[in-house]
Amino acid sequence: MIYYNDIDERCVKLGQYVVENKSTVRDTAKKFNISKSTVHKDITEKLSKIDFALYEEVEKILQLNKSERHIRGGEATKRKYQKIHFQK
Repeated sequence: MIYYNDIDERCVKLGQYVVENKSTVRDTAKKFNISKSTVHKDITEKLSKIDFALYEEVEKILQLNKSERHIRGGEATKRKYQKIHFQK
């Protein structure tokens, strides 16, 4: 694969990381020390023009994450209130 610049290479690395680790946008951003919006733009807009096959794999992971986010959010809230309850 030929990369035209560093941004193209970053997009592919981000995409590969998401697929290999079934990672969320937030976790990927933390790993690469960049903003969530940069990760999201790279893997949803730019990656499709660079490596469409990888983009399709990433899109499946993102859709799965989106379908599960209410569960993760609920668990985080539950832990928060349990922590407050035990501190009293």
